[in-house]
Amino acid sequence: MKSIIITGASGGLGAATARLFLEKGWRVGLLARNKDKLEALADGHERAVVLPCDVTDEGSIERAFAAFDRPLDALFNNAGTFGKQALIDEITVAEWRHTVDVNLTGMFLAARAAFTRMRTQDPTGGRIINNGSISAHTPRPQTVGYTATKHAVTGLTKTLALDGRPFQIACGQIDIGNAASAMTESMSAGVPQADGSIAPEPVMSSDHVAEAVLHMAELPLSANILNMTVMATNMPFVGRG
Repeated sequence: MKSIIITGASGGLGAATARLFLEKGWRVGLLARNKDKLEALADGHERAVVLPCDVTDEGSIERAFAAFDRPLDALFNNAGTFGKQALIDEITVAEWRHTVDVNLTGMFLAARAAFTRMRTQDPTGGRIINNGSISAHTPRPQTVGYTATKHAVTGLTKTLALDGRPFQIACGQIDIGNAASAMTESMSAGVPQADGSIAPEPVMSSDHVAEAVLHMAELPLSANILNMTVMATNMPFVGRG
């Protein structure tokens, strides 16, 4: 039986991915801060392991991974926050640091724990899948914290893909655009565009993201998807405007 830990598993993309992996026979570590939501998602499933955890806290991460007492085949490094949407001089240093703590330090800590497990288990190896974003390539207006951290995730992904080679650890990144979740609820009503207008944007089902993550995770370790973009077909990303 293969196993995966999913961060940010209490809702949205994390929960959708967890449900699919459980359906496909994986043992799934459900990692997030809200224990009640994790237990509701697990719903007594024998292959679901509830791991309450704050991804920004080193000790919390280490305890959660230690509680997942089996070889680790994959990590979906998914937890993140959009942060405050504003011009740079309207964002406090505390708000900036919170976004960096969740989106970058949290990913570093989870990847660090997974990497340690994967290179010391017998046999060695595993796969780390980082949740990037369309914003890892192209920003939305007034998203300096989110965009900067998602660009940094790409550097984390590439470094882990390189450093993992001697240990059979593959690392890839999935860049998601407009998947239906609490973070994208406002898009149907209208969100700021690059030309200053407010316009609604199409969204896609989060199930498509889960299926893409499963595809990445099920590859043999001799193959790796370094970067995959999954997006609502007509969202404003490709082209001008």
